[in-house]
Amino acid sequence: MAVSIRKIEAADNKATAEMIRTILREFKIDKPGTVYTDPTTDDLAALFEQSGSAYWLAEEDGVIIGGCGIYPTAGLPEGCVELVKLYTAASSRGKGIGKLLMEKSIESAQHFGYNEVYLESFPELSTAIYMYEKAGFKKLSAPLGNSGHFACNVWMLLVL
Repeated sequence: MAVSIRKIEAADNKATAEMIRTILREFKIDKPGTVYTDPTTDDLAALFEQSGSAYWLAEEDGVIIGGCGIYPTAGLPEGCVELVKLYTAASSRGKGIGKLLMEKSIESAQHFGYNEVYLESFPELSTAIYMYEKAGFKKLSAPLGNSGHFACNVWMLLVL
């Protein structure tokens, strides 16, 4: 069956949080200062009701296999939004789903009028970092904004 992309709904919260935490454990980045311990991870549908935000899910045969969004993180420069929570289930990697979700999120950023997209990541997520670089993101030497995810040590910015 084809993969569908849709916005998150309250009924998706539990499955989405489980997917994210499973992936963080897989890469051994399930630690404080990440979305692993962030309480908003358990109610993403409510978090993404924030104006200027969007969270997209990839679904196949009724199963959530990935997600990505944009969020106007506090402290970011004017016109900048954060690309957040890009995850794809292990069984779905290498099929372009992460790229599709990233592109959909960047389109949302453009729709809302943002001119920069910022992200935080980890060296362990090297495949994702390579994808970000191919999309035009450039590495930064320090974080922007106040995501609260102090454990992240890769910061990147895309100028739209």
